[in-house]
Amino acid sequence: MFGVRGSGDTSGYGRLAPPAPRHDTASRPYGEPFDTVMDALEGALQEALGPTATDAVERVVVHRGELTVHVARDRLPAVLSALRDTDSLRFELCLGVSGVHVPADPGRELHAVYHLSSITHGRRVRVEVSVPDADPHVPSSCGIYPTNDWHERETYDFFGIVFDGHPSLTRIEMPDDWEGHPQRKDYPLGGIDVQFHGATVPPPDQRRSYS
Repeated sequence: MFGVRGSGDTSGYGRLAPPAPRHDTASRPYGEPFDTVMDALEGALQEALGPTATDAVERVVVHRGELTVHVARDRLPAVLSALRDTDSLRFELCLGVSGVHVPADPGRELHAVYHLSSITHGRRVRVEVSVPDADPHVPSSCGIYPTNDWHERETYDFFGIVFDGHPSLTRIEMPDDWEGHPQRKDYPLGGIDVQFHGATVPPPDQRRSYS
């Protein structure tokens, strides 16, 4: 289905062209309930940060009926706290922290994505922070959403994003001495020693063909 011929690689990695990253920015009115959410968030940030509140939100994206708020990494704790504690927002639950590696986005190669849910108001919002590969540091959110402890460890393990202030930022699935971060786009596909058994996984073009 991916148009692969001859190599026996059924992953489609070498032939599947990913879509270009989206850089669109929505403008008001976003549509309800997104206008209500952003009005409340901007008001809470203005109260908490004062004149510097305008630096917190870099851009807003509305795509397929979902709201994504891109924020500056140094303002992430303030944004998450406002989303959790403001009465008209009440995003009490963070469903997890996801990592994304976008090598084609210079200076913003690594993304940390937070999926928030308001049980009180029945809404969801996504918060995203982008950092350069050369400086992959993001403030930890464990003090705001304690359940993010293991999620941040997994994102660090697989993508190499360093969550400053995390109580114990260690690998959670790969061995402690594992080199590299397996879900990055620049991580080798196959040919990696399997340390548990001393075996190796051959590169895709050397795997058995079933055709």
